Amino acid sequence: MVKYKLVWSNNAKIKLFEILEFYRKRNQSDTYSKKLYKKFINEVSVLIKHPYIGLKTDVISVRGLIIDHYIVFYELSENQIYILVIWDTRQEPKHLK
Repeated sequence: MVKYKLVWSNNAKIKLFEILEFYRKRNQSDTYSKKLYKKFINEVSVLIKHPYIGLKTDVISVRGLIIDHYIVFYELSENQIYILVIWDTRQEPKHLK
């Protein structure tokens, strides 16, 4: 059985930070941001044991894991799961690149 390693792209890290910062400012509290951060980390960690759980996309090697109103797009390689970007599904689809 292949042991996968999670690797976050800079774009994914930045987007996650922006999402958490948005809720921190909007709510005037860290409570929801911390809860959402834990949810992202816990659900993305599931990919290590179940890398094919995400939905297939038009790009063969890229899949999407749905977490609340977000899709975490990731790419599988021989021994790593590369988190590409986090996309808010409430945005216009034309903004997804």
